[in-house]
Parts: sequence; C-alpha cells; structure tokens
Amino acid sequence: MKIERRLSPEAMNIVRNSIFEAEGQEVVIVGKRNPEGLIDQIEAVARGNDEAAPAVHEFIERGDVLIHNHPSGVLRPSQADLQVASRLGGQGIGFYIVDNQVEEIYCVIEPVSQHRLEKLSGQKLADLLSPGGVLHRLFSGYETREAQIEMLEAVTQAYNQNLIAVVEAGTGVGKSLAYLIPSADWALKNGERVIISTATINLQQQLMDKDIPLVEKILGKRLNAKLVKGRGNYLCLRRLEDTVQEMALFSEGEGELEALRSWAGETKTGSRDDLSFYPSAELWSRVCSEADACMGLRCPYREECFVLKVRKEAASSKLLVVNHHLLFSDLAARLDGAGFDATAVLPPSRRIVFDEAHSIERSATSFFSRRYGKLILYKQLRRLHAHRGRRSYGLAVQIQKFSSRPEVFQKIPSLIQQVQRAAEKLDELTLNYLGETNTFWIRSANLKQEFSTIIESMVSLRTDLAGLLTSLESSLSTIEEKHEEDSEVFEASTVMERLSTIYSTLGDMLHYEEQEDFICWVEKSFSGNREASAFFIKTPLKIAPLMKEAVFDPIKTVINTSATLTVRKRFDYWFRRVGLGDDFGHRTLSLQLESPFAYRDRVLLAIPSDAPEPKEPGYQDFVSDFVLRSIELAEGGALVLFTSYRQLQETYDYVAPALERRGIAVLKQGAENRTKLLGRFHGDLSSVLMATNSFWEGVDAPGESLKMVIICRLPFSVPTDPVTQARMEAVEREGGNSFMHYSLPEAAMKLRQGFGRLMRRKSDRGVVLILDSRIVRKSYGKVLLSSLPSTKRAVSGGEEVLREMEDFYYP
Repeated sequence: MKIERRLSPEAMNIVRNSIFEAEGQEVVIVGKRNPEGLIDQIEAVARGNDEAAPAVHEFIERGDVLIHNHPSGVLRPSQADLQVASRLGGQGIGFYIVDNQVEEIYCVIEPVSQHRLEKLSGQKLADLLSPGGVLHRLFSGYETREAQIEMLEAVTQAYNQNLIAVVEAGTGVGKSLAYLIPSADWALKNGERVIISTATINLQQQLMDKDIPLVEKILGKRLNAKLVKGRGNYLCLRRLEDTVQEMALFSEGEGELEALRSWAGETKTGSRDDLSFYPSAELWSRVCSEADACMGLRCPYREECFVLKVRKEAASSKLLVVNHHLLFSDLAARLDGAGFDATAVLPPSRRIVFDEAHSIERSATSFFSRRYGKLILYKQLRRLHAHRGRRSYGLAVQIQKFSSRPEVFQKIPSLIQQVQRAAEKLDELTLNYLGETNTFWIRSANLKQEFSTIIESMVSLRTDLAGLLTSLESSLSTIEEKHEEDSEVFEASTVMERLSTIYSTLGDMLHYEEQEDFICWVEKSFSGNREASAFFIKTPLKIAPLMKEAVFDPIKTVINTSATLTVRKRFDYWFRRVGLGDDFGHRTLSLQLESPFAYRDRVLLAIPSDAPEPKEPGYQDFVSDFVLRSIELAEGGALVLFTSYRQLQETYDYVAPALERRGIAVLKQGAENRTKLLGRFHGDLSSVLMATNSFWEGVDAPGESLKMVIICRLPFSVPTDPVTQARMEAVEREGGNSFMHYSLPEAAMKLRQGFGRLMRRKSDRGVVLILDSRIVRKSYGKVLLSSLPSTKRAVSGGEEVLREMEDFYYP
C-alpha cells in the first residue's frame, strides 16, 4: 500500500515528529481527511500501545482515521489491533498502522466515505407542533403557535440549504423548540454535530433541564445532549496536588484547601458548580484547569482528568450547549491554526445556533479584548516567588533544586521586587491622571502633557519585566534533563509565557497609534475592598471581520435568534454590527415574528411627560420621589433599572427606608451575587430589586414577583466611554451618522430588553414606567417608542400618570 495515497507530505512529517518525540515508542494519532480523502490534519492523542486506543476513540469523528505505529517495523495487525479496528469500523472510523519512519502503511480498515446528507421535512416537523401532533398529545392544553411553526420551517430551510437564518421572535413565540426540533432532527439524521450557544446561564439551564428533554419526547429519540463549560470551571488534580505542597501560599488558610482536596476524592465531575462552598478566587485560580497550564500527554493525572472526561463526553455528543464566550474561544483557536475539522476547544461543528444573538457583539468584544493591570501581573509574580514571615516559597524556590546551577535563581527575588515597584508606580501615575474619571482613550488627540510620564513609567516596567524574563529563561535552561518534564518546571514555564504575554500587551499600549483595528484605553476598577487600580485594555474596533472569518464563511448553517434584533422593524443595524453585509445576501434568511402576548390588554406604558430631563435641575429628586410613590402604589414587586450605579445608590438611599417601614424589602445590585439576589427577588413577592447594566436582560420573574418595571433613564451608552466613542467615530468616517446609526439603535435594543423583563408569560400583567421624558419630548423618541410592543399608554403629567397606574392595578 502506498502511504502517499493516504497521507499528505505534511501529515507524514507530523506523524514522524510525534514518533520521534515519543522516543520511538507507540503513539496513537487521529487523522482528518480532506474532501479528496487524503489525511491532511494530524493530532497525537495518546502514547502507549493498543491499550491506549480504546481510551481515545471517542475523540474521533465518523470518517476519521486512527493511526498508530509499530516500532518493530512489522505492520501485521495484532489481535488487539483487530479488536480496536472492529470497534472503530462500526462507527465509520478507519484504522491504519505505520512504521516509525512513516514510509510504510497497513490499512486494517478504511473509513467510511462522506455520506449524502438527508434533508429535513419541514412539513413533518411542523406537524409535530400542529393540532393533533405529538406535542398536543403530550400536553392536551397546548396552544398551537403559528409563529413558532413559521420559525421552525425557516430553521429547517437553513439546515437544508446551508443558510444564515436571522429570526427575531418575540417573547412567547417558543423559539427554543422552534430551533431545537430541526437541530436535533438534523443531528440524528445526518450525524453532524450542532452547537447551541447562549449568553446566559439561565437559558442554558432551561435548555438542558426543560426544553431538550421535551424535544426527546417529541421526537421519540434520545439526544445525548451535553452542556459544556469552560475548562476554568473544572479542578485540575495535578495543580491541586502541587498546591497542597505549598499550603502557606494562601492567606485564606489551609482549611479551604483541605476541603477542596477532600472533595476531589469524592467528586465525579470536578466542576466548581458541584462544590458545597464557593472557594476564593485566588485559590481556585491556582487549582483550576487552564489551557496553557495543561501538560497534556505528559500529565501524571491524565487518566483521572475531569476536563478530558468532559471532552470525551462532548466528542460523543451531536448536540452541545455552550456559552458565547466558550464558543468564541473555540473559534479563536480555529483561526489560530486548529482549523475547522479538528477538535480545538470544542469538537468540530459546521452547524451553530446563536440564541440571545443580540449579545454577540458584546460577547465577542469581551473575549477578544486583552487586559493588563498590576493585579494580573502580581498573580503571576506570586507564583514565582513570595514571602510569609521569613519563609520564601514559590516555583523559583521549588525548581532551583533541579538546577545544575542553583545559584542563578538567586537573582529572581530582587528582579521581581523591581518589577513590582515599577508596576506600583505605573498604577499610581495612571490613577492620578484619571482623577475623578473612570476611563480614557489612549490616543494623541485625547492626551495631556502629563501622559508622557505614564509612557515613561510603562517603558520602565517593560524593561524591568524583560530583565526578569531573561533571567527566568536563563535559569530554566539550567534544569537537569531528567527534571525537564516535572510538574513544577512546567508550571514555571507557563508563568514565563504569561509574563511574556503581559510584556507584549504593554508593547501594544506603547504603540497605540499603530493599533488601527483596536482601541487602547484605560479603566479604573475597584477590588472587593474598594481599592482602586488601573487596567490598560486593547479592544477590537469591530467584530464584523472576525464574525465573517470565523463564523459566516466556514460554518454551513448559522441560526441567529433573539427577541431583540431589529430597530424600527428592520435588521439593518444588527447586520452591520456583526458583518452580515451584501456578501452574504444570497445566504441570509431573515424573519420577524411578533409576540403572541396581549400587550394591549395586559401592559400599561407609563411616561410622566413633566419629568425634568436628566441634565435639568431637580431630575434626581423627581426620580427618587416617583420611584417611591409608584412602588408604594403597586405594593412592591418592582424591578428598577438604572444606567449608572451612582443614580442607583442615590435612589436607594431615598426609597429604601420608607419602603422597608412598609414591609417591602429593597434589594440592591452589589449587595450579593446575582444568583442570590434573583433568588431572593423571586422568593419574596413584594420585594424590589434595583440594578444596572446586566440586569436589563436575563431576569425572568413571571407572576406576582414582577408587576412593575421602572426605567429611570434611557439606556444611551456613555459617549465618553472609549469603545463607544471609537465606534461612533468609525461610523462617521464611513459616512454614517453616529447618533442615528449607532447610539440610537443601541439604546433602542437595550430599552426593548428592559421592557421585556415585565411580561414573561401570557398571564403576566403590569406597568412599564419610563422616567426619562426625552422619549416623548425629543424627535428620536419616536424611534424608541416604535421599537416597543403596542400597549396601553399613559403619557401625561406625573400626578395623572399615578392615577392611571392606580386605575390599571385596581380597576
């Protein structure tokens, strides 16, 4: 058999190098075939013998090939080879044996050829939800929703024709079932994996606990769907054991670490979510799994690895549920060289569903941004060397015993101190420059003369950091060969790589004028003890090019859905932001479906037209008083949304004492974590929740627990925010109007999200109160109002609005 007919020259070289790195021992390799049937992608997944093959075959896709070498040069398959080949052959996977020189090949079994895809029947799937269908037999009171069936048919078309579907489905349409049923049917019929990505944990839990089990009943088939979380959610047993050796590292004491160690011996998942307590951020960062700290095949705990178990489960599943951040990390790895046919962070897929698609730009912006702050730096420096009393500890202390010249490590502590002093100085100068402001954009037009001292300080820090990196690299080069793959040495190399990344990020900041596609900016942040520090951030100006390259070009079917994708009934704004331009017109299918809820009968939109505008005197006094009177009228059950924490605090200070005297609990964002706050809000029907930003979406509190949503100020982005400012200027450069084409559409979509918190079930009823009179006084208010569902309206003076609200609540 000619090996050239099976493997590309590049693939042969990779296999040859993998065998060389294993010192000629057996290596188990997965090969991916190109459309011509030639293996051109290679990944070594295990070292050992035939016994290793069963442990890795779940990573392999139908049509792939498992390759391993016989060091003896005799390619005749052993009995173990034949057993493995038989198992894999039943899954459509090939099995090849090569010699160590990768010159000869024995094909024990060939992989299946690419099979013809079976198209879905839109009619058959629609019948499942129609009168007399399976869903009606499962739930006799189920009401057929024409909009849901229309969406299901559009999603089905997108799968059959490799389209990009964009569906705005109002609350109550039932969009989850509308995309899950064709997605599941496609995966079952064609064996192709579908990835469903969401923005919030709440939706992930709903899909896994409620919607997917229902789809299994509707289709009458098991889906084996898996929820995949980022590896940082899982314990790394190797890092845990390394940390146990340095118990004194943690200021929280040894008890928490011992509790983790005890739990590690009992847990089957290793997931932080399964812990009975929430470990400190510092401790968890030391023991969690991280991609760059993973030893892979060399790890002594590989067989027990929790992440590896999750990856195996994901590889065996054709329906994965993830969050946007994890999906973008996978797509970034693919753009970085992993390709779209091999496993990267996630198993490969050419079919993706983005639920909560309105948040794609925000999620991608967050993921692709790079940050530097002294706390990020100190975390890595403490891993190298630190003190407690007179005792020194850290990786530099641990690994010097493996060195042929341990004295070279003696310089590291003083170099670390030098870097720390430089970082402190940079942080102090930057905070002084910020003064009372929280952000600034690093660009020549914005900077005062004093910024030159920050540049000088950053240069100094970078120089000191380079000195530390040089010394660390030199020290690591003295490690004796027999210790080069020891855990502590690997961790030290990981820290060095992370310090190198910090060095590069600082370099980008120094050359801010050359970052044409990025925004370099500074943000003041506060730690838990309210201590301020400065973060330097590099953010992509646009995510559209990334979406085009990572999603819309390579992915065959992309479903995008949300309750809020349009402005004034048009998708234009969202299309521009994510890069769905004319290039994809022939592949794009868009559909807008109204909510079936009776908003006109069940929701009152109340706007006191005599409210002072936000910049006018008396505005805050008006807001505080009106919020108090409105909540008293409704007897609690209110969500009060703000655009700034300062206004939240001022309003809270005014209303909380009066409401609590009436037995109405007032909850405030920041007092507890989000999950606990929402749990208390749901549990106490008369309680009030005051919140900003993230609470404008993802709050699902049907029934009596939420009967009033108060929007204190229209949610325009702060124009001085560097990212907002840069993106507005980019719109102007391209000939657009930054207010009409960016600020206003952004505000309209966020306003719709806030409005949408009220009515989550068709039986819900209540008031949305907007205390920003600009929505009726300014011409742009018509755009905002036209983006909201049609409801009853009370637009009048404040006293009249209160009377109309009272009539609505107590007819």
